[in-house]
Amino acid sequence: MAITAQMVKALREKTGVGMMDCKKALAECDGNEENAIKYLREKGLAKAAKKAGRATSEGLVGTYTHSNGKLVAMVELQCETDFVAKAEQFIQLSKDLAMQVAATNPVCVKPEDLPQDMLEKEKEIYKQQAIAEGKPENIAEKIVEGRVNKYYKEVCLLEQPFIKDDKKTIKDLLNDTIAVLGENMQIGRFARINLAEAVAEESEAK
Repeated sequence: MAITAQMVKALREKTGVGMMDCKKALAECDGNEENAIKYLREKGLAKAAKKAGRATSEGLVGTYTHSNGKLVAMVELQCETDFVAKAEQFIQLSKDLAMQVAATNPVCVKPEDLPQDMLEKEKEIYKQQAIAEGKPENIAEKIVEGRVNKYYKEVCLLEQPFIKDDKKTIKDLLNDTIAVLGENMQIGRFARINLAEAVAEESEAK
C-alpha cells in the first residue's frame, strides 16, 4: 500500500513521533494507522527500557489550577537534561500529569509504592466478597487478583487511563514522550489540594 504524506501527517499528529518514524511504522503495518500506533508504542517501550537506568537530575514541576481556584495539583517530572526540560512536549506532559492528579486523586505513582497495609485491606475485602458470592477458594483467589489489578488502575498514577485519551495509560503517555525526546523520564512527587474536601473533613471532625 502506498504511504501518502497525509497518512504520515495524521499519524504524527496523533503520536507526536517524527515524520520518518511515522512513515516507517505505516510501511511496516501496510498503512493501517491503528497497528502503526501500536508499533510505535512498542518501539517506545523498548527505548524507555534501555534508558531506564539513566540519572534524572533535571526536570520541572507541572501545575494545574481548576477554574474555581479551589483545586490545585503539582507533579514533579524528571528528565536527564535541562534542554529536554524546556521542550514543549515535556512541558505539556508535566501539565497533563498535574491535570490527571487533580482529576483522579491517585494514592501513589506505581503499584510498588502502594502502602502494604492498604493493599492487604483491599485484598481481604475482595476475598470476602468472592466468598459471599459462593465462589470456591481457587476461583476466589483469581477474582481477588483481577480486582487488585483494577484497583491499581484507580489509585496508581502510572496505571490510570489518561483522562484525555482513555485508550492509553499514563505509563503509555510517559513512554511515548521518552521515545520522542530520547531521554529517561520519571514521575517523582505529586501533591493535590482541594479546598472543598479540606472544609468537609474539618466539619466532620467537629
